[in-house]
Amino acid sequence: MSEPVHNSPNLIYSAGMQVVTRKPVQGSNGQVVHPAGAVGVIVKSPQDRSHAYRVRFTDGFEAALHHDHVALLAEYKQGNINDAEQVLAQDGLFDRVIFRCVIGSRAYGLDDENSDTDRRGIYLPPADLQWSLFGVPEQLENEETQEAYWELRKFLVLALKANPNVLECLYTPLVETKTPLADELLQLRAIFLSRLVYQTYNGYAMSQFKKMQTDIRNQGQVKWKHVMHLIRLLLSGITVLREGFVPVQVGDQRETLLRIKAGEMPWNEVEAWRRDLHKQFDRAFERTVLPEKPDYHRANGYLVKARRLAMSEELP
Repeated sequence: MSEPVHNSPNLIYSAGMQVVTRKPVQGSNGQVVHPAGAVGVIVKSPQDRSHAYRVRFTDGFEAALHHDHVALLAEYKQGNINDAEQVLAQDGLFDRVIFRCVIGSRAYGLDDENSDTDRRGIYLPPADLQWSLFGVPEQLENEETQEAYWELRKFLVLALKANPNVLECLYTPLVETKTPLADELLQLRAIFLSRLVYQTYNGYAMSQFKKMQTDIRNQGQVKWKHVMHLIRLLLSGITVLREGFVPVQVGDQRETLLRIKAGEMPWNEVEAWRRDLHKQFDRAFERTVLPEKPDYHRANGYLVKARRLAMSEELP
């Protein structure tokens, strides 16, 4: 099923895009040339929404139409299918959260008085909605409370790909809510650990540090909090490969990491530590006893079981 088309307040449709008219199109004599629902192509886009598009129809007629008077053809055909806002409003999916935990600085032990409390977790949609034409959103978010919950299948897929944020959810000591089904997943969490951790963690850190090196050259500064978390990510990945679990709390590295966050460690020292950590990561990868890939079969079995349990009105 295709994703819904998102329409931000500042979006301007590009020339060449097909649109549908929301109102009848009149000619210079006031007569209707094309009815509402006619399909045309944008031949000229405005700089902002206060000005009109130039739209050409199949008969060659062109008209000036404002943004509110056209819709993208893809959006028009999609209608309310996969309308996440409608689903959330009607089905109370936040009540379907089976697992809620705290990750981020508070879980790492790197928080201060200004730190947010980042809650993440999993929700299990009711079977009828999962099977419906409308489907379910892959993620629920509440920006005011810093909460986000992945739909169960999305969570499992991310975990199988060694997504750091998702793996940390499975290992954080700060668990606030877990149903029996979620507790079963926590007991299975080792099935998601594989050598993919090396590619995912290491690759992300390398790409981000490359960008930071550019920032240092061009701007003479970096976001030290981001630097700290990248170093923490490398430390975490090394431990995963060496010891077979995801360390969330930073332990003895806390003060050194906070020095980086405060910008108190010179960039050349950070770079030297980062290069050494990459070497350690390489050695850990060569020696790890983790499997090449995660256990897709057991993850799939868990998901199928959860889907069956979702047929019940009670949250499993």
